[in-house]
Amino acid sequence: MENSKVQSEGGLNVTLTIRLLMHGKEVGSIIGKKGETVKKMREESGARINISEGNCPERIVTITGPTDTIFKAFAMIAYKFEEDIINSMSNSPATSKPPVTLRLVVPASQCGSLIGKGGSKIKEMRESTGAQVQVAGDMLPNSTERAVTISGTPEAIIQCVKQICVVMLEAYTIQGQYAIPHPDQLTKLHQLAMQQTPFTPLGQTTPAFPGLDASPPASTHELTIPNDLIGCIIGRQGTKINEIRQMSGAQIKIANAMEGSSERQITITGTPANISLAQYLINARFRDVAAMWNDPSSMTTS
Repeated sequence: MENSKVQSEGGLNVTLTIRLLMHGKEVGSIIGKKGETVKKMREESGARINISEGNCPERIVTITGPTDTIFKAFAMIAYKFEEDIINSMSNSPATSKPPVTLRLVVPASQCGSLIGKGGSKIKEMRESTGAQVQVAGDMLPNSTERAVTISGTPEAIIQCVKQICVVMLEAYTIQGQYAIPHPDQLTKLHQLAMQQTPFTPLGQTTPAFPGLDASPPASTHELTIPNDLIGCIIGRQGTKINEIRQMSGAQIKIANAMEGSSERQITITGTPANISLAQYLINARFRDVAAMWNDPSSMTTS
């Protein structure tokens, strides 16, 4: 049954990480009293939602999971913000309801794909979803990322986020290892956000973020792979393994073949998010290769 659901999502069930930039007040609304709101969002969406620590005005909210869980989490955030707007209007003279606004943090390398040739993609997104979409002209301080602002009704925002996810996934597959600038200040920031460690406010243009050189506490995961399959993971001249390293942000070491052993040890080191993404990419690689071996025509259905 699981598979048919994946197919109906347009085969979009891939693990993604999307980051949002929020003001303290918005973060407070997402966290809720004693953390109840964010707990409910995590449970109901199935996505991992991490909020960077610190009392700076700007915080990073990282949402990670299969695309369908990300859409659910976004829907819950958008509806929560709409509820806040309605509540704030009940004691104000304003009559027209302002739109809900979310700010995504997107690698500058992917902004070109979002805008499209001569602005065609972003125009298509605005027209088909009814949301306003704007890509910031300048990078965020000390990073290679840009803010993408989406505003509209919660429904329009959710449709828009779905389209942005599709564009980002296409950018991954087309650009492969170049899709994610790594390591850059914000990837490190994001890793810190995953560890929930305090960091300097984004607004401060310090030449470097203090504490960023100390890499976040990493965990290690080991896999055992049969010798005759190791080639498909490494790829020609190491292209595949390098791509997996770049996309996941994890360190991946492949042990040398032991004499008399038919297996090789792979050690993956990084944050839990890096490790799960690396494992996903390795498994996806096996699935593709297995499909080609078993039945070339099965590539379309796998």
